Amino acid sequence: MATKTIITLLDDLDGSEAAETVRFELDGIAYDMELNSRHAEELRTALAPFVQAARKAAPTRGRRRTGHGNAGLVRAWARENGIPIASKGTINAEILERYYAAH
Repeated sequence: MATKTIITLLDDLDGSEAAETVRFELDGIAYDMELNSRHAEELRTALAPFVQAARKAAPTRGRRRTGHGNAGLVRAWARENGIPIASKGTINAEILERYYAAH
């Protein structure tokens, strides 16, 4: 007996069928979105002035960084706000998102 599995990507904005996965990074956090062709073009158009004015960063390898060596600041902020955090190691992405949202 044969089995055929079909995976359909759905647009994260409106639930329609997506054409591609778009990856972008902001404030040291990488995001993936499934978007239809129209939404992908809208995102690229909206970001175009910023992309044109920006400089390309060197690709990162291995561990994700918290950005500009501010792990100590993130840990201190988390402790001050009652968020459990280890004194060493990788900082959870959710904690990073909360930190950047607060700053």
